Amino acid sequence: MSLLTPDVPFGLPTFALSADQIATVLDLVCRGTQEARGDVKPKMLEVPMTMIVRKAMRRVKKTLELTNLEVRGEHELENMATTDAAILGRIDITLKFLHQFGNEDAYVAIECKRVGATLSTLNASYVTNGVDRFVTGQYATGHEWGFMLGYVLALPAEDVVNTVDDRLRKTYGVVAKLTPETAHAMSLAILEGALSQKGGHAIRLKHIFVDMTPAA
Repeated sequence: MSLLTPDVPFGLPTFALSADQIATVLDLVCRGTQEARGDVKPKMLEVPMTMIVRKAMRRVKKTLELTNLEVRGEHELENMATTDAAILGRIDITLKFLHQFGNEDAYVAIECKRVGATLSTLNASYVTNGVDRFVTGQYATGHEWGFMLGYVLALPAEDVVNTVDDRLRKTYGVVAKLTPETAHAMSLAILEGALSQKGGHAIRLKHIFVDMTPAA
């Protein structure tokens, strides 16, 4: 009987994350976005919003004295099989734990998207320009975990989660349904879903929804 599972790429332990490391990512993201919220302006676009969040995450990391990981800026993906200068894509935020150093393909991918109740175009983009990049293997090829960060611009968050979940099921089938998890104190919701990348590899996505409505 095989002891291998399709969730963990054989021979690539740098792609795996422990339960403690996953919890660290969730905590750092939630704390960072909470700290950044006061600097987010109405109608701010995704890129500057993510820059503010990324800087806040670095400050939180230093405060918590997390010395086992790095918070990195926008991560450019290159096709190492060719000699051309084409960029395959840019991941908004990446983290790198100590066990991942030395392997450029090993990182923790966090893709950020604005969403909101009644904001149908943004909610659709969360899937088509966010989740789908993990499914196609454009991001996190062969990885065990990926993370989606949803900046909720209009409440209630339940409407956003239901809309995203419905679109995921319609696009990738009922197996793509989101399973609610215990929310972080600084999040609106945390959910998990499993999807199949090209080649049949299973990747799990954590979906983190945080309040980015203008702070009072």
